[in-house]
Amino acid sequence: MDLRAIGMGLAFALMWSSAFTSARVIVEFAPPMTALALRFLISGLIGVALAYALGQSARLSRAQWKATLLFGLCQNALYLGLNFVAMQWIEASLAAIIASTMPLVVALAGWLVFREKLAPLAMAGLLAGVVGVTLIMGARFSGGVDLMGVVFCGIGVLSLAIATLAVRGASSGGNVLMIVGLQMLIGSAILWVPALTLESFDITWNWQLIVAFAYTTLVPGLLATWVWFVLVGRIGAVRAATFHFLNPFFGVAIAAALLGESLGLIDVIGVAIIAAGILAVQLSRVQSRAAATNPTKA
Repeated sequence: MDLRAIGMGLAFALMWSSAFTSARVIVEFAPPMTALALRFLISGLIGVALAYALGQSARLSRAQWKATLLFGLCQNALYLGLNFVAMQWIEASLAAIIASTMPLVVALAGWLVFREKLAPLAMAGLLAGVVGVTLIMGARFSGGVDLMGVVFCGIGVLSLAIATLAVRGASSGGNVLMIVGLQMLIGSAILWVPALTLESFDITWNWQLIVAFAYTTLVPGLLATWVWFVLVGRIGAVRAATFHFLNPFFGVAIAAALLGESLGLIDVIGVAIIAAGILAVQLSRVQSRAAATNPTKA
């Protein structure tokens, strides 16, 4: 992992984590699913246009179409759609913490469903993640957090974990920006159905909404997704996923700095434990992959 890869990983984690703060601003002034469907439509059109300008093709392989459709549904429509709805009721920092547990959920599901062996380091990481989440949730529930918002975020994480397990390695083969754009257009098409059915077009126009919408459309929406795919292509999905351990820190720090959300001692301890758990799980996966590719050094 060279300095360029490290810089890309840090940039991705920062952009990904900041999306919860900008989303929290958006849902204060606009209906969540309508705003997200419009965001995906704009991001997707920009992504596809740029991909064509760079000579990329929409002729994807069967595996690429599978990845594109699954992530369009699970990541964009379900995961982000449920998070946007949930942030009408819960703080951005809590949504970021729940979302950041996705690598732990993937590791747990791989162990329970696919019978993948977990090294002691990975098992310790999972236990740490459970402890950290329990600490934070206990403190938040005692403070009156909205249960429905937490449930929506939890379902969103599960849907993204399922998609991640289902399409492992399926999005390789080029046309990265085209895949990113098509995923967003698929998510937009799906979200317009509940948006037009369940929401009214009630928007409070102000500079905060415009800035937050433009930022979340271009930076976490388009740029961060593209950086992630390029990073995976450069160092592999296992090593790239290691940067997820930074998401709890960045998520709560940005929400506290820009939105003034409270951050108690238990939150700090819980975030640190979760981050350590994610790092342990990802480092274990890196070691396992290294041992599998070079057994003589294992």
